[in-house]
Amino acid sequence: MTEKNSRRFTVNRIMQYVGRYRISAVLSLIFALLNVAAGLYVPILIGRAIDCIIQGGTDYKKMSLIILKAVISMIVSSLSLWLMNEVNNRLTFSIVRDMRNEAFLKIHALPFDYLDPHPSGDILSRITADVDQLADGLLMGFTQLFTGVVTILITLCFMFAMNPFITLIVVFVTPLSLFVARFISGHTYDMFSVQSGIRGEQTGLIDEMIGNLKTVKAFSYEDKAVSRFDEINTRLEGASRKALFYSSLTNPGTRFVNSIVYAMVALFGAMSVLSGGMSVGILTSFLSYANQYTKPFNEISGVLTELQNALACAGRVFEFMDEKEETGDAVNGDGKYPKGNVKCSEVDFSYDKKASLIENLNIDVKKGEHVAIVGPTGCGKTTIINLLMRFYDVDSGSITVDGTDIRDMTRHDLRSSYGMVLQDTWLRYGTIRDNLKMGRDISDEDMIRAAKEVHSHSFIRRLKDGYDTVIGEDGGSLSQGQKQLLCITRVMLSLPPMLILDEATSSIDTRTELKIQDAFLKMMEGRTSFIVAHRLSTIRNADHILVMKAGKIIEQGSHEQLLEMKGFYYELYNSQFA
Repeated sequence: MTEKNSRRFTVNRIMQYVGRYRISAVLSLIFALLNVAAGLYVPILIGRAIDCIIQGGTDYKKMSLIILKAVISMIVSSLSLWLMNEVNNRLTFSIVRDMRNEAFLKIHALPFDYLDPHPSGDILSRITADVDQLADGLLMGFTQLFTGVVTILITLCFMFAMNPFITLIVVFVTPLSLFVARFISGHTYDMFSVQSGIRGEQTGLIDEMIGNLKTVKAFSYEDKAVSRFDEINTRLEGASRKALFYSSLTNPGTRFVNSIVYAMVALFGAMSVLSGGMSVGILTSFLSYANQYTKPFNEISGVLTELQNALACAGRVFEFMDEKEETGDAVNGDGKYPKGNVKCSEVDFSYDKKASLIENLNIDVKKGEHVAIVGPTGCGKTTIINLLMRFYDVDSGSITVDGTDIRDMTRHDLRSSYGMVLQDTWLRYGTIRDNLKMGRDISDEDMIRAAKEVHSHSFIRRLKDGYDTVIGEDGGSLSQGQKQLLCITRVMLSLPPMLILDEATSSIDTRTELKIQDAFLKMMEGRTSFIVAHRLSTIRNADHILVMKAGKIIEQGSHEQLLEMKGFYYELYNSQFA
């Protein structure tokens, strides 16, 4: 899509949002007409007052009537301006509200293959900063563009009625300012697009550094983080200065052209007065109209510059909103938990379609079996979990649960059938009680019993407010081990038919891990379990162990069987206990 077509497409999309509020747009236009018409009637009255004084002395009755009309006109102009601004504010922020709502809903509809590689800060920048820039541009457009165009049209009508010859001179010269404004604004669109992109990159870096501040400090990454920020900030400074410099040339250029117009009107108008073609009062009104006529061109040129920035930002927002959504969900779900028979048949999958990862994966897990998945980093262990939960869809082959392809199940039914404890913890701002119950109807007795089984009750009890202690985002000041214990406790409160334990005890000390082994065994009893572990001592009792390498299962069997093979698993196991 070319730049011109891209801008046209963006404008059309914005107009679709405006079309939802046609009544407000029409009211804004009506109030703009009233504001301009009433304001432009005042110079005529002033001209009449001047002619009244020059030609026949002071006629107080006539002057009083003129002053009364002028006061009424100014009141009407001011009132309609206030109403127009009120309508424009409501119109603009209704459009912005709709866009933000749709963009936020879009986040929930996007697949993980979009969210994973894109920095969250860049997405945040599109929904907040870019939409704010669009709001500023729309507000200027509705307020100044409407009134500017209407002012030009009505002023031309009044000027033609007074002196067609001088009006034609104005009409032929003034468009030069529009050509100047169009030329400059046309070249600033790309500059503002670059500026918005770099601003999103900067927001992404800031979000990443704040979200991982402990890691940054632990690895003394502060200097490198500052260097990265300085580099991005320098590029943003250069892009912003370039865009603003070129866009700021618009106003001086149009003002120069408008000054020429005003001087020509004054010159030809004075010659017309001397020759008797018009009165001094009419010349005064004409000069006022010439000023009123050229003024909107300055405002419109400023609006065009701001609109280029707004369109560039809107383009980024629409680009995000047009991203391909998750594949459709099954129409109906029975809401019943499956028994737990899981089968992968000839599954192929890769994140990057140019590089293969999992090829021809075949797994057949019966209800209640405990399956361990081991292998070196990057071999595809967590990827299998992502496929089982349908965070990603397989490229080919199928995954079935109790004989039903998971693509024929609703995501809610599928995911509610799994209990997950991952290396990464899922905790949100709120009390510990809220994080454990997660809005479910669970009694405090059941919650405390589960906490005792997992051995999290002891540290919770030592907190200031116990289960009512408020923790920050991602667990706040709790240790990683404590956060992981809370996540294990949460799963103990639901106990679905299938479990996924991905390094579930990676952050827990060995002594506590030994204590909760009984709780894990009880939790997994009769439930299909998938266990991903690097510490091979934790999976000795698994019914089946899958050994993966480069996306393929190279060995499988029980712990004893794999040791007897003296293959890759044998080497992996002995490397930990040598």
